[in-house]
Amino acid sequence: MKLQKFALADVTLERSPGSDAEIYAGNLVDERHGGPVTIGYGRYAPDQTLTETMAVDDIMILLAGRLSVSTGAETVEAGPGEIVYMPKGEAVTIRSHEEGAVTAYVTYPHWRSARG
Repeated sequence: MKLQKFALADVTLERSPGSDAEIYAGNLVDERHGGPVTIGYGRYAPDQTLTETMAVDDIMILLAGRLSVSTGAETVEAGPGEIVYMPKGEAVTIRSHEEGAVTAYVTYPHWRSARG
């Protein structure tokens, strides 16, 4: 794998698998490229909710908007420039606020493979 640079304009966003919400993800690097991690962008329309148990370790960087991430024990709110770490096995609910959100993410291992 060679040195690469990515921008939001480089990604093709698809609806998040298994969800009817207006939440989209697009991988730029994943198992098809031979690297150990998945790298991509996400877009959340306003007032959307996604609940799942993390199949991988997921690092989400907020680029625009606001998100809340809740577990049974706590809730964190994040905005532009902030990072949320969601460990494998953690049950989370991700909620976008009225302005929606744009994120970048890195997962280990590859999230598509882990979802089976």
